[in-house]
Amino acid sequence: MQSKEDLKKIASQIRRDIIRMVVEAKSGHPGGSMSSTDFMTALYFNVMEQDPAVWTRDGKGQDMFYLSAGHLTPMYYSILARAGYFPISELGSFRKFGSRLQGHPSIRKGLPGVTQTAGSLGQGLSVAVGSALAKRADKDPHTVYCLCGDGESEEGEIWEAALFAAHHKVDNLIAMTDRNFQQIDGNTEDVGGLGDLEAKWKAFGWETIVADGHDFDAILDAFAKAKAARGKGKPVMILFITEMGHGVDFMAGTHKWHGSVPNEEQCKNALSQLEETLGDF
Repeated sequence: MQSKEDLKKIASQIRRDIIRMVVEAKSGHPGGSMSSTDFMTALYFNVMEQDPAVWTRDGKGQDMFYLSAGHLTPMYYSILARAGYFPISELGSFRKFGSRLQGHPSIRKGLPGVTQTAGSLGQGLSVAVGSALAKRADKDPHTVYCLCGDGESEEGEIWEAALFAAHHKVDNLIAMTDRNFQQIDGNTEDVGGLGDLEAKWKAFGWETIVADGHDFDAILDAFAKAKAARGKGKPVMILFITEMGHGVDFMAGTHKWHGSVPNEEQCKNALSQLEETLGDF
């Protein structure tokens, strides 16, 4: 378990990793990676019961995680490396030909920590529901976690999975939505009009929690409430309210950094705003 101050330090380093990875690769998705960094840091370093030393893709005897919003790999890979799943130095191979660290997570080369290939938005929640049902059938008491994007939540399969999970009382599943209100073409309310996601998830039969995704007190409280709701007949959705590009002033709050990469000058500016706490790769 990490203190809140330690979580903040880890999150700062992860944001530095994100910037450096996409700049070196000249491609990637920094905006949503940075908005989801804080609560994902809390998940991997304080909440989830998973040990990289004995991790297996089938997830038996451990909690499992699925990245449904598959483009958020800069954040995902940095967290996995910093948590000990593979060498931190490997972050420098992000999106390079032949690398295990592809633009979207892939199981083809067996990267430790990656349970499922992702990229086609909307699919991850369905897979997570199936894994949770498998754990229930195996009498495995552990939890399945899944991260969705809010732009991704315009996909119909998200809501098919939502209906199915509620109907079958999949109460060992905790899903999260990175609610940063931005997607590749603009504000989610201008593009698809998601509206009141809290009311929607409640109407679909899910236990629904809303929390500030950049406040570690609120984040840890939300996870505690979600874990307390397990086994009570409902899947759980945590809506983390976040800011795209959080942590760097010129990237914050705009869809323009969904899939754009800072130039060298912007990179220096960004890194000057993010404390190097664990050592760069």
